[in-house]
Amino acid sequence: MLRLLKKVIPVALFLFGTQLASAQVDKIEGFWFNDKKDAKIQIFKAKDGKFYGKIVWLKDPLKNGKPKTDEKNPKDPLKKQPLVELVILKGFELDGGNTYEDGTIYDPENGKTYDCKMTYKGKTLAIRGYIGLSMFGRTTVWERAGS
Repeated sequence: MLRLLKKVIPVALFLFGTQLASAQVDKIEGFWFNDKKDAKIQIFKAKDGKFYGKIVWLKDPLKNGKPKTDEKNPKDPLKKQPLVELVILKGFELDGGNTYEDGTIYDPENGKTYDCKMTYKGKTLAIRGYIGLSMFGRTTVWERAGS
């Protein structure tokens, strides 16, 4: 019996520790409505330590009875990928405060990718997309959503 306990206890401690580590989430992780509230984006931290976001819900997910696709994508092979599950935020890193930088945002409405930074403000997230310099950009505000 003692042998069995010596094998079971380390495994149990490992699983408990893993569960605790995964319970620690960053303040931007979770679900957000875009500024138009016609899409819900899930922001998550990937294994590389950077933050990404994917579309998980669309108010109008169908077009002509079929799931909407990324038809404005400049790369022909990607035009048929569904918008739901499409990763639109990529590679963000926390700057030490409430700003996440060095990422990009993809806009499926025009098929363009922009440099981007995000600023966490409690129940809102200011998303600033730009080309080159941040001062030459546009900010939209996303609101925290339920799961």
